[in-house]
Amino acid sequence: MPADRAAARSRHPRHQRRGEARLPAAVATLVAIALYLALPEQLLVVPRFVVPALEIVLLIPLIALNPRRVTRQTRASRVLSLTLVVVIGITNLGALALLVHDLVAGAADSGQALLLGALQVWLTNVIAFGLAYWELDRGGPVKRTQAGRADLPPADFRFSQDENADTVVEVAEGSSVKSDWVPTLLDYLYVSVTNSTAFSPTDTMPLSSRAKVLMAVQSVAALLTSLLVIARAVSVLK
Repeated sequence: MPADRAAARSRHPRHQRRGEARLPAAVATLVAIALYLALPEQLLVVPRFVVPALEIVLLIPLIALNPRRVTRQTRASRVLSLTLVVVIGITNLGALALLVHDLVAGAADSGQALLLGALQVWLTNVIAFGLAYWELDRGGPVKRTQAGRADLPPADFRFSQDENADTVVEVAEGSSVKSDWVPTLLDYLYVSVTNSTAFSPTDTMPLSSRAKVLMAVQSVAALLTSLLVIARAVSVLK
């Protein structure tokens, strides 16, 4: 790595970099699809293969447009990508509602099945909201890497790298100011995991109203899954 990072940035500005890799987002989506396919029958919002088929139909053109790196975006692809995230999130929240209903109504009689279903819903919750944060923050993955900072929409999240420029040298070198750092899918999945386990923001703060609403919905869903569902499942095991 060049000693003078400012010179390195001038030679390789962020908007000329290769875009973010397509594979992590595609794998995350496929894992969410697999988790839905494995749900117990009573937790399915619609027939088992309807939602996965729709998600695959939405995913294919996105991969075709950016098979390796996410560098291109059209109005249609933007609509498709956001629709895909909404479908994953809404169907998972529907599965959670059905799971809670079964518990309250006493329809579920297998503690092991409840624990497995709760884990599937929780994992899908992490993936769905991680993808949502990734798609929305600062205009999405294409704008974050291809547009200049002056052209980026307002940030939805404040990462620690965004405020580390005035810390010790070895930390400041990785800050947004000095290294031109931008978050990737892994960063948003981390935000999603911590929000689902702590039920609140940790080291990354929501800035926009939509980010706060999304994190609130995710926290409530995770709370229901972690406390109500799992606690009831443990009581059934007893």
